[in-house]
Amino acid sequence: MSHGSHPTKFDEGRLMQVLVAPIVSEKATMIAEKNNVVTFKVLQDSTKYEIKAAVELMFKVEVQGVSVVNTKGKAKRFGKSMGRRDNVRKAYVMLKPGQELNLGGEAA
Repeated sequence: MSHGSHPTKFDEGRLMQVLVAPIVSEKATMIAEKNNVVTFKVLQDSTKYEIKAAVELMFKVEVQGVSVVNTKGKAKRFGKSMGRRDNVRKAYVMLKPGQELNLGGEAA
């Protein structure tokens, strides 16, 4: 991956779709409290730069960095038939010190 060659302007309609949902789990909450990191489920083909731009656009916060994890979907049994969970792409978005993102909806 070449450094510094990321596009600065993204299509705003695309950015609104990049973040699928926030991930609220025990692990995500622990990381959020400890390291000021927010976890999102994102589109499979999204890039780190798109994710950063999308979070900054939607939540009006400054992003320090983005880490991405691809999780393969498990094979699961439904009665007699076998099914498969979807592959998930998670983004761990690290906010700059002093920045806060409130997903809970309750007033801080």
